[in-house]
Amino acid sequence: MKFIKTIALTLTIVTTLGCKNDKKKSLEENSEAKIETKINKNMNVLFVLTSHDKLGDTGKKTGFWVEEFANPYYTLLDKGATITIATPNGGAAPIDPSSDAPDAATEDTDRFNKDEEAKAKIANTKKLSDMNADDFDAVFYPGGHGPLWDLANDTTSIALIEKFNVQNKPVAFVCHAPAALKSVKGTDGEPLVKGKKVTGFTNTEEDAVGLTAVVPFLVEDMLSANGGIYSKKEDWAAYAIQDGNLITGQNPASSELVAEKLLESLK
Repeated sequence: MKFIKTIALTLTIVTTLGCKNDKKKSLEENSEAKIETKINKNMNVLFVLTSHDKLGDTGKKTGFWVEEFANPYYTLLDKGATITIATPNGGAAPIDPSSDAPDAATEDTDRFNKDEEAKAKIANTKKLSDMNADDFDAVFYPGGHGPLWDLANDTTSIALIEKFNVQNKPVAFVCHAPAALKSVKGTDGEPLVKGKKVTGFTNTEEDAVGLTAVVPFLVEDMLSANGGIYSKKEDWAAYAIQDGNLITGQNPASSELVAEKLLESLK
């Protein structure tokens, strides 16, 4: 009889421990699910692309750089983000022909070229003046030379970035896109980049592509002149830096790093 009681007690303990372990596992799974939900929740991101397609007086075309759009787009989209694409003029966003060449192809550009839904969004972007920072959790600007001409001076874009910054939401830029920060002010009335760690397309990279005399200004020089603490790696190396809610990347190879920092900031 005593032996039977011992067996029964042992079974009770084992069952209790099993239930506790199952409950703990369930709680852990629920916790993980909540974390994942938190990551995916409220990820409404605005992508701002250039409307400018003329490369100065060269007679050549420019626009946005496909890889700098595609990698962040899919990085965020695959994590459940809702992405809205806008340009100053609305309608079709011009693609820089050089970024669509075989030597600029990546896994992400290949995916974009096969993605009819994404291409339709590029062909039918929203008008930037219709966008409101209140409706988004972050804003991202891909590069290409186009932003040097339009977004650098676009009052709507400037006001939008300033509002995102006031709301302490992530503002991210890669390659030539930091050009859009040229006239953006911080809450103190000083240039937003003043005293902040930043990067962007380097003077030597611009020289390497033979456009130093063509562009209206050099991104590196502008960021430094506005008081930014500019840093860089060797030409074409992947490099991105974050200072508070401001995220900047050096060149096309840096788009993935910018996307990762932006995603982390949205968690």
